[in-house]
Amino acid sequence: MKRSGPDTTATSLTRRSLTMGLAAASLCASLPASAATDWPNRTVTVIVPFPAGGNTDTMARLLAEYMGRKFGQTFIIDNRPAAGGTLATGQLAKTKPDGYNLMFGSAAQLIILPMLQKVTYDSAKDLAPLSIFGTGPFILGVKQSLPVDSLKDLIAYAKANPGKLNVASAGTGSIGHLSAALFAKRAGIDIVPIPYKGGGPAIAALVAGEVDMYFGNASELLQFSTGGRLKLLAVSSLTSIPQLPDVPPVASLYPGFKTSSWNGLIGPLGMAPELSEKIIAATVEASKDPTIVQRLQTLGIEPTGSTAAEFLSILNAERVLYREGVDAAGLKMEL
Repeated sequence: MKRSGPDTTATSLTRRSLTMGLAAASLCASLPASAATDWPNRTVTVIVPFPAGGNTDTMARLLAEYMGRKFGQTFIIDNRPAAGGTLATGQLAKTKPDGYNLMFGSAAQLIILPMLQKVTYDSAKDLAPLSIFGTGPFILGVKQSLPVDSLKDLIAYAKANPGKLNVASAGTGSIGHLSAALFAKRAGIDIVPIPYKGGGPAIAALVAGEVDMYFGNASELLQFSTGGRLKLLAVSSLTSIPQLPDVPPVASLYPGFKTSSWNGLIGPLGMAPELSEKIIAATVEASKDPTIVQRLQTLGIEPTGSTAAEFLSILNAERVLYREGVDAAGLKMEL
């Protein structure tokens, strides 16, 4: 896969954002203002492009339950993980923009998978980012027997043993996989990727000492902050996280290094501005609910409640970041 230069990338993103804005304005102009006033007057379907039981599903259900109470209507969760959620995303892009079909998605569907495989949608032209509900960093954990006690130790060890260390991931092209590739590129080290079918098997292999290291979701690795089964060496956020105040960020050695896993509400392009704002306001409100805040923070997720403009800005930045990650990982688009 060819990588765009800085000027080409910036121009492409600007054009995409402009195209998206013009298309949204055109479509919204034809929708009645009553769409926001009446919404919701029937069941709302929230697509989750992941299996039931994971972090994304848990977050989506927390938000759906909150909105159900707030609006007095049923918000149902529809899990559609096939093809990494890209089939469901393509279907969402073709639905009526009336707010009754939404998706609780991630960077996988909007950014990474469209870089790696053919999809039936253009996330910058066919979808409307509404609000990011929660964001979580990744934690770099290593097996207990590895003779390192800090991030600096790990880098020195890897440089002294090029190609001998391996790193597990929850799957090829996952954010954890790309985080490890970006880290290796920044650090100038050679580590071998080992993909697993999900975070559970990857962590099991790390605890068993079958792999050397793993960039995992905070919710996966926080349970190992005590007990001595793993060593947690760094976080992928720009600063340390409250749950691990003594674990430094990768950015302490490589300024600006940051990757994260976010989940948020997305709709089809063309939703009336009043309707979009109503959904965004409810999501922001839910992200501040004390019970939800406590539940998310227990999972290592920071309640976010972004605006649509903030969401779009993050998408634009991550398109550049994960293009670099895909290239660093040596991944190619499937033809």
